[in-house]
Amino acid sequence: MGGTYPADLGEDMPYRMQPAATGRFAIVDIGSNSVRLVVFDSLARTSPTVHNEKSICSIGRDLGATGVLHKQGVEMALEALRRFRILTDKLDVMTREAVATAAARDAKNGAEFVRRAEAAWGAPVRVLTGEEEARLAGEGVLAAIPDADGLTADLGGGSLDMVAVKGGQTGEAYSLPFGSLRLYDMSRGDLDKTRRIIDAELSRLPIFKGMDRRTLYVVGGIWRSVARVNMLGQDYPLHILQNYTIPYDRALDLSNVLAKQGRKSLERLAAVSKRRMELLPYGAVVLHRLLTTAKFKEVVVSANGVREGLMFQRLSAEERAKDPLIDYATIENTRRSRFPAHALELFHWATPLFPDENAEQRRLRLAVSLLSDLGWRLHPDYRAQGTYYEVLNMPFGGADHRARAFIAAAVYHRYSGADEIPDDLRMPGLTDKQGEKRALRIGLAARVAFDLSASAAGELAYYRLRLTPTKVILEVPSRRSAIADETVSKRMGALGEALDRKAEILVLGG
Repeated sequence: MGGTYPADLGEDMPYRMQPAATGRFAIVDIGSNSVRLVVFDSLARTSPTVHNEKSICSIGRDLGATGVLHKQGVEMALEALRRFRILTDKLDVMTREAVATAAARDAKNGAEFVRRAEAAWGAPVRVLTGEEEARLAGEGVLAAIPDADGLTADLGGGSLDMVAVKGGQTGEAYSLPFGSLRLYDMSRGDLDKTRRIIDAELSRLPIFKGMDRRTLYVVGGIWRSVARVNMLGQDYPLHILQNYTIPYDRALDLSNVLAKQGRKSLERLAAVSKRRMELLPYGAVVLHRLLTTAKFKEVVVSANGVREGLMFQRLSAEERAKDPLIDYATIENTRRSRFPAHALELFHWATPLFPDENAEQRRLRLAVSLLSDLGWRLHPDYRAQGTYYEVLNMPFGGADHRARAFIAAAVYHRYSGADEIPDDLRMPGLTDKQGEKRALRIGLAARVAFDLSASAAGELAYYRLRLTPTKVILEVPSRRSAIADETVSKRMGALGEALDRKAEILVLGG
């Protein structure tokens, strides 16, 4: 998974304090149900979100029946845009972009609304075509999941937009004139009618051919609510929606059940907001019909969508090609570690311990190395636990939940030295024995490295690790023999045990 860095992860890997200084970039997304503002710190592969807020306006309510935008919703949207204009002025935004989607595109008074929206926002508003909306949602998915392979489906209030994704590119795209809000208006509670509407449209699309056993990437607030229901029902240990995966059969059953729930049953679902509740069955019906149209391998939730796609589309080819996980970890290392260059030295120093690792294992070990010195400012009694939780919940892309749990576990071992994760910190279902053992080995190797170097750049070059069939050997020059004290000896012993070998410290002349 991920984009590119130098193939050998060599010394030329860039370090930077923060993304390229292109100025803050604001995006407004005027949807059928909500109006949202996102302000990114700059145009870069990894850019912090400075501000993110939405206003539920429902300008597309009753559009199917009346053909025009909802009057009260329009006024709420314009008020939100005026607020967003004031905020972006105060946030020193350099570049602004605003897009409008299905409701503004399809309504008879859409052009009039756009004109008023531009006056309220103070900048142009671009009305996206359905295909553009689909492709931007696909770009948003690719921004966080570069190796996405399957179908991206973005369910908004007014449309269902779909695009094929593979090899870091979007393919054929389609937009259907129904979203959860419009289906609600069109069917007025008749879910059988809703199914007929959806099936009639899906049956004419060739995009599902060849999608069996590939992945369905779902975008949109309604489907995030479906995912939250599944998380609670499965007692899932990690409450992060990005890259949350639901097996096909489970998604099929869940969507079928939710589509049949009445208002009282839905009110008992703590995972669903009151604003989403009345539309949830319609989103569940759409998901169910998609899953019966093609037998996908799984459903993966994307927290990214059109807004992130707009950002990603603007990046240079060089920025787009970067691995989102490694780019994020590089920036955090440079910003927060005591000696940022030490991280890459640690990575190369420990490489002899992992002669059989594959490319993905090597990539995750690099991420651990880059994030291994983030906890030095924390209280010593809290470093292991605090850094574990922080790494587990960091907003990086390019990693599924199993990879998150692995990276966090390795960093925990780096600080704790314990040979197991405590029960109250464990992520059941996201780790296995083999992964846990590898995380322990990486963490304990980093622990030895920090004892030898105190994180100072250039220090690890004096000490060499070797792996034999029976031993893990640390070579120390005699003039630096004092470094191999009782603590280093003890921690080498723990590392040797984790590697199923005896540990030896070999003092060499010179």
